[in-house]
Amino acid sequence: MYVSPRLLAVADGMGGHAHGEVASAIAVAALAELDRDLPADGDPRGGLLAAVAAIAGTLDEQVRQDEDFAGMGTTLTALLRQGDRFIGAHIGDSRAYLLRSGTLRQLTTDHTWVRSLVAEGRLTEAQIATHPRRSMLMRALQGGGTAQPDIFEWRIRQGDRYLLCSDGLTDYVPTAAVHEVLRAEQDPELAVRGLIDLAVGSGGQDNVTCVVADVGRRVRRGWPRR
Repeated sequence: MYVSPRLLAVADGMGGHAHGEVASAIAVAALAELDRDLPADGDPRGGLLAAVAAIAGTLDEQVRQDEDFAGMGTTLTALLRQGDRFIGAHIGDSRAYLLRSGTLRQLTTDHTWVRSLVAEGRLTEAQIATHPRRSMLMRALQGGGTAQPDIFEWRIRQGDRYLLCSDGLTDYVPTAAVHEVLRAEQDPELAVRGLIDLAVGSGGQDNVTCVVADVGRRVRRGWPRR
């Protein structure tokens, strides 16, 4: 994950533990460079697209240097603030949520096979949770890949609460439970701890990463150590 006063991001590696760690670290390094180099009045959309291209290029180079890294990749969900808006970049099945006036809204769409089946009317929302291939990605940042991220824009309001998380949370914790924690815990650090405790307590075997950011307050982030 990456967190600064203007940039929030979660990258969840894939391709085995060691290779996934490399891929997600590459993504975070590119975002840190973007955060450092992009002027306050710079182009956030162009900056995010350039960062994604840099991540893909570095993954390509890693695979060319060592074929053992073939198949490694990462999801990426990032929010870059400029003034009173967020520009978002998203690819994969990590997620961004907004809690506003008590209502929780998912800002991103999972790039998974089961989500495509729901869009086609071949699967219901209720069937996703138990589908054996629910984590099969259709789009991700991978070496040799050409997938492009979704880019979206969101107007920020005072009192907004944002959650960025890996699927280690959402695969094991129902949206209603996530909503309840975000509404009930005023302290973002307690909200992060509560979400991670729910994932671990629900039998989650995956890494879980959460970033909770309140507009006008400090950002909290967390993950369980195994």
